[in-house]
Amino acid sequence: MPRTIAVDCPGCPPIRALTFDELGLIKVIESRSSNTTATSSTTTPKIVDKWGEPDATRCILSASINDSKTNPLLALARKNGHIELINPLNGEIHASTIVEDCLEDPIVGLHFLRKEREELSSRLCGLLTCTSKGKAVLRSVEVNNRPTDSVWDDSSRPWNVCASGNILCSSVDGSENYALFGGKGVELNLWDLEKCSKTWAAKSPPKNNLGIFTPTWFTAATFLSKDDHHKIAAGTNNHQVRLYDISAQRRPVISFDFREAAIKAVTADLDGHTIFVGTGSGDLASIDIRT
Repeated sequence: MPRTIAVDCPGCPPIRALTFDELGLIKVIESRSSNTTATSSTTTPKIVDKWGEPDATRCILSASINDSKTNPLLALARKNGHIELINPLNGEIHASTIVEDCLEDPIVGLHFLRKEREELSSRLCGLLTCTSKGKAVLRSVEVNNRPTDSVWDDSSRPWNVCASGNILCSSVDGSENYALFGGKGVELNLWDLEKCSKTWAAKSPPKNNLGIFTPTWFTAATFLSKDDHHKIAAGTNNHQVRLYDISAQRRPVISFDFREAAIKAVTADLDGHTIFVGTGSGDLASIDIRT
């Protein structure tokens, strides 16, 4: 008779996520799924920690993370104009600054530029921010071991990515050389971050068979591959998913409807041809978007 040994399988490794709310709180959520012995209490994600105090003026509008294994940092843009760099492991603030006029023109896009220069006690980090009215700025900050010693560079490089409309989505490619922006009344447009110059702009799709023109309203966008900035996946307020190839044409090469609610999130898989789409009604989908 064969010998059997009972093995305790711990299941999947723990999943840890950071979430943000309208009161400015950062919530740490963890979940571990076990095997057949799992119960609802062990598989349900739980809030294990909260950082900050409830304050509607400190609502978090945008966030970006540098998930370095040695010195991870989380960048936050708040409603009151504060930009903060915190430790995503314990919530400790490493650097903070205030951006003027953000109450009338809030920061809706924030991207951590992961290229950094590591020194003995400090490192230079870059941030790309964009406001609702299209004011984009490249900033840099020298992050030190002590928060009071962190220094923000005043020689920021601002430029406008739109003349009208409101920016709702933005993304930076894997090389951190290009950024794209889009929104309500703003066609997707691609910018060279080194030169701060526009290199491509999308063109609205033609009218449909009934002669109806759909107004421009992008709600989410991302580069399809971190190694190639030529293909862009985007979602619209009228539940359309589009794929653009900037080396081919200005109009989308693929366009289709997904469910009935506005697209709220589009992100790319590491395989370079799959995207994950989320809607305002909670629908989620994984889509192979190869042409």
